[in-house]
Amino acid sequence: MNNRFFLTEHPDIPGVSIEFREEIYTGFRSRIVPNRIRRNLQDLPCDPDENDQCPFCQPRLGMTTPTFPDGTRLYKGESVTFPNRYPFAQFHTVTVVTQDHYVASFRHDQIADALSAQVSLLSSKPGFPSINWNYLVSAGASLSHPHMQGLVDNRPDFYLKKYFDASESYFKDYGTFYREDCLTYERQSSRYLFGDELFWYAHPVPVGEREIRCILPCAGITSFKPYINSFTQDLLKVLDFYHKTGTEAFTMSLFFDKTGDVQNKLHFAFCSIIARINPNRNGQSDSTYMERIHQEPVIRTFPENLGTEFNALSGE
Repeated sequence: MNNRFFLTEHPDIPGVSIEFREEIYTGFRSRIVPNRIRRNLQDLPCDPDENDQCPFCQPRLGMTTPTFPDGTRLYKGESVTFPNRYPFAQFHTVTVVTQDHYVASFRHDQIADALSAQVSLLSSKPGFPSINWNYLVSAGASLSHPHMQGLVDNRPDFYLKKYFDASESYFKDYGTFYREDCLTYERQSSRYLFGDELFWYAHPVPVGEREIRCILPCAGITSFKPYINSFTQDLLKVLDFYHKTGTEAFTMSLFFDKTGDVQNKLHFAFCSIIARINPNRNGQSDSTYMERIHQEPVIRTFPENLGTEFNALSGE
């Protein structure tokens, strides 16, 4: 039985197929409207911006980016991590992922090193950490040069708290764990993509186009360390899928429980990644009043179709 979300179809709207979806325990909603594909938002990306003034390119990075209070930056592989000059969290870091200004496809070591640097710094701060990545300016990045951002605050943000509250309410109602029941149910659905310990599936009530979610076998960020390499390998598989469907830009967030807490089965860490519109000269956007103000995203792709499409394109 599905006790996590419900959907309502509206075939009575002339010429339009709309499916309203809502997560029962979080209240998050989205609208699946497949004929929105006719908007033709996903054109081939235009050329990346010039890098002659990019502060994340060498040799400017060492001269233009701030340092931590002890005068240092954290170097790991190609990645360089430093404080955000314009923070909006109690602790806010930036990790430049690569030396190259534009990357057609990422290497395993590039992403793994950047994630390791973020984990190393965020796990030393008390609070609720997240690792975030807007890739390309059309996904909200201020610069095309690949960079992640790490946040720690003393309370969970709105999205994470909804899932923590949902998990606790679910346990009171059913006596079972939200995470474990989600894995059991989704493994049998057409939304399941791959993985077991790191469980990847198309989220049934997506927050953005082609949302793919990973439920992690841990809660806190310190416990994530042993999984960085396997997570990176899986993430590259997802990015390759996006690339094959014509998507270059994406947004990703990794959410964790409070740093330093013991493993809590009621809470769980998870990753959400969504496809974003490619950079384009017309300045088109995939975010409208529905996404930003109404907070009910309008999605073109049925999550149930992603499993078939993913398997066909990845050769699995």
